[in-house]
Amino acid sequence: MRIVSVVGTRPQLIKAAALQPALRVRHTEVFVDTGQHYDEAMAGAFFGELSLPRPDRSLGVGGGSHAEQLAAMLTELEPILTAERPDAVLVYGDTNSTLAGALAAAKLGIPVAHVEAGLRSFDRRMPEEINRVVTDHLSHWLFAPTPTAVANLAHEGITDGVTLVGDLMQDLAARVGAEVRDPAVLAEVGRALRIGLRPGGYCFATIHRADNREPAALRAWVALLDAVASPGRPVVLALHPGTRVALEREGVSVGPGVRVVEPLGYRSSLALQLHAAAVLTDSGGVQREAAWLGTPCLVLRPTTEWVEAVESSGGRMVVVGLDRERAVAELGRLAPVDRAADMASERAATLDLRPAGAAEAIASALESGA
Repeated sequence: MRIVSVVGTRPQLIKAAALQPALRVRHTEVFVDTGQHYDEAMAGAFFGELSLPRPDRSLGVGGGSHAEQLAAMLTELEPILTAERPDAVLVYGDTNSTLAGALAAAKLGIPVAHVEAGLRSFDRRMPEEINRVVTDHLSHWLFAPTPTAVANLAHEGITDGVTLVGDLMQDLAARVGAEVRDPAVLAEVGRALRIGLRPGGYCFATIHRADNREPAALRAWVALLDAVASPGRPVVLALHPGTRVALEREGVSVGPGVRVVEPLGYRSSLALQLHAAAVLTDSGGVQREAAWLGTPCLVLRPTTEWVEAVESSGGRMVVVGLDRERAVAELGRLAPVDRAADMASERAATLDLRPAGAAEAIASALESGA
């Protein structure tokens, strides 16, 4: 098949890196980057680190409102799809790039393949929820990562074309996880960041969701991070450019216990998660990575679409929203200061993460036309 794959954000580049080797064995791919994550630190560095080929088409669409971004993507994508005449358009996840790729394809009568179909937070205030629901209802192939995702689709009357394939990101995490088990990798990352890091001696945080950039939410999670940080156990916050702008706009700053760093490459991010005392995040991708690595994780959102990650964590993953007191209490339970170093060291030493096989399942399903 001739497939146009549409990406635009950091998580989608991770998924593409996991899928492309299997996809290109069986199919011809035209790789399109919308530029939704237009910051070089957020996306550009990933191409080299993950051995991704540079896109065949780069649209350079970044910034602006949701409507402006979507309109610009549709305008750019339509002539590309008309010229390429693909058998399918493949989209990942739940971003504006995902919705734009699906809409452009559907309007031209091109079948859509959706990776990570069926996920639901059941919170329509999230732009991502709107994107994933609409994309699923436009798709011909629906590649679900979890049984719950399959059930969600069935509840909405979608059963044709649904395939349970597992999680693409687990395939890549399994490959790279083996490379970051050695604490020497943590020391290497610490030197690059100019922060002294030791296993279990810090917490790792990422925050980027649109609702967490609202003024009240900004102040709430800044207070939460300040509360869980201590002189002996700082919080390393990998700060998304959009979140940085929101903090500056509101005049909000983190306390001395929070060490702000630029967005990290995939390998560095995985190493920091594995060796941390705990992870605090509103990212769906980081939630899953922490779950696979066995690292305690506090989800800084009121809901999550990755319910299996919570249910299978053995209590290590907890949805706390922006409740500061609960976050402090859960962190004390999950990663007590006097035991966190030993827990982190044992976790890294015994890590045995296996791939999900999602890439092969997706490439095979596309090949068979199922």
